[in-house]
Amino acid sequence: MKLIKKIIYVIVPVLMMSSCEGFLDKTDPTVLVVDTFYKDEAEIDQAVNGVYALLQDYFNNQWQFTEYISDNTTLQFNVGDRGQGPSLEALEYWQYNAGTGNISSLYNNSYYIIANINTLLDKLASSEVNQQVKDQAIGQVKFIRAYIYFDLVRFFGDVIVIDAPIQNPEEAFLASRVPENEVYQFILMDLEEAIAKLPESYPADQTGKATLGAGLTLLAKVQLTLKQYSESLATLNKILPLGYTLLDNYGDFYLTSNKNNSESIWEIQYLGLNTGGVNSSFIYTFAPRSSNGSVINFPGQDGGGWNIPTKEIIALYEEGDKRKDPSLKEGYIDQSGDWVSVPYINKYNHEHTVRGATDDNWPVFRYADVLLMLAENINEVNGPTSEAYGYLNMVRQRAGLDPISGLGKEDLRKAILKERRIELAFENHRWFDLKRTHSNSELIDLLLKHGKAEIESPTTDRGGIPFSNGDYQIEEYQLLFPIPADQIRINPKIRQNPGY
Repeated sequence: MKLIKKIIYVIVPVLMMSSCEGFLDKTDPTVLVVDTFYKDEAEIDQAVNGVYALLQDYFNNQWQFTEYISDNTTLQFNVGDRGQGPSLEALEYWQYNAGTGNISSLYNNSYYIIANINTLLDKLASSEVNQQVKDQAIGQVKFIRAYIYFDLVRFFGDVIVIDAPIQNPEEAFLASRVPENEVYQFILMDLEEAIAKLPESYPADQTGKATLGAGLTLLAKVQLTLKQYSESLATLNKILPLGYTLLDNYGDFYLTSNKNNSESIWEIQYLGLNTGGVNSSFIYTFAPRSSNGSVINFPGQDGGGWNIPTKEIIALYEEGDKRKDPSLKEGYIDQSGDWVSVPYINKYNHEHTVRGATDDNWPVFRYADVLLMLAENINEVNGPTSEAYGYLNMVRQRAGLDPISGLGKEDLRKAILKERRIELAFENHRWFDLKRTHSNSELIDLLLKHGKAEIESPTTDRGGIPFSNGDYQIEEYQLLFPIPADQIRINPKIRQNPGY
C-alpha cells in the first residue's frame, strides 16, 4: 500500500487532569514540548488524554455532517440573521462547495487529530516506559486514528493516508490521495493492532477510554460498510460475552448521572462543572431560537435552532414508542403559556448549574447498535431467521413495541434500517447508514423526496421567505464532500472530487 509516511511535526495538546470523576476530570489543557515529554507512564497517560480531549471539539460539530445533512434534522429558519447562509444552511440545503468553511474545519480538525496521534506513536517507539503501558496507549490511539479515517473516507472518498510525523513543511507537499480501498486497508490494520492491545475495561478513574468492546464495534461497523457480512457477524459475536446489556429504560442511558453505563460501549466524555473547555453544550445549539429559558432552564436563554427534528422522523415513531419522549419534543410552552410548535432534540437536555456548560456525554457506540448490526448481518448472510428477529425485537421490546416477524429478506432489511433510524436518532448514524444501504441513485431519490416534502411543508416557519432555486437539490457527486479549496491551493498534487 502506498502511504504518505509523515505529517507536520506538531506539539501534542496534553490534558493534565486529576480527580476521581474520571480521566477527563482533571485541570485545563496544557501544551508541553514533545522532545522533553513521554519520559514516564504519567506523561504517556497525559499525552493519550490529550488525544481524547481533541475528540470533544470534533464531536461538538459532527452532527452537521451526519444528522443535519440527512433527512433526520433541519433548521429553524432565522429571518433576521443570515450569517449562517454560506455554512450551516449550505449543508442543510445541499448548497455546499469547496469553499464551505464547515467542511474545511472538518477536514483540518481530522488531520490535526491524526497528526497528534502520529507524533505520540513516534515518541512511544523510543520511549523506555513499561511495554504494557506502551501497548495500551498504542491500542487506544490507533483505535481513534482508525475512527477518524473511517469518517474521512466516508465523507471524502479517496484521502491522504499519513502514519508518521513530517519533519519539515516541504515534505507535506509530497502528500496525495490514495484510493478508498487502500484507506480501508489502513483502517483495518490499525484496528487489528488496536484490538490486540485494548483491555476489556479500565480502573474507575479511567472510565471512558476505548476498550476492546469499542475496537470490536468499530471493526464490525467497518466490515458492515464494506458489505463483509460474515466477517462483521463474527466480530459482533465476540462482543456478546463482554457483558454489555440494554438498560431497562431507554431514556436512562442519556442521564448525566448515568454515564458510561452497561449499555455504553464508547462515549465522548464531557464535564459540565465549569466552562474550562471540557464541558458540552449541545442543547444550546439544538434548542429552538427565542425559547427564552423555556427549554434551557436559565432566564432568557435561547437556543441556536439547529439540528431540528424533521416532520418526517417525528411521524415515524409508532404509537406507544417509549423512545420518543426522551429523544425529542415536538414543541415547548413559552413564558406566556403558549404552545410553540418548534421541535427539538431532547437527548442532551438535562439540568446543569453553569450557564453554557452542560454535562452531557456524546454516545458513539451503544449495545443497541450492536444488536441491530447483528440482526442486519444475520439477515444478509442467512435471511430472516429467528435469530435475526430476536436481536431486532430485543430493541423493540425495550421501546414498548410489538415484535416483528414474518417478513422476507428485503422487508426485514428495511425494518432494521427504520429501527436504526429511530433507536439511534440524533447520534450521528443516519447519513452513513443511508450511504451504505442505498445505491447512489437510490439515495439521491430518497433525498430529493425529502427535500420536496420540506419545501412543500417546512418543519419550521420561514417567516414568508421563499426557498432559493437550488435549495434541496442534490446531485450524485455531492454524496462525497469536496476537498477544501485551501488544501488544493496549498498542495496542487491533491486532486478535487469530481463535480466541484
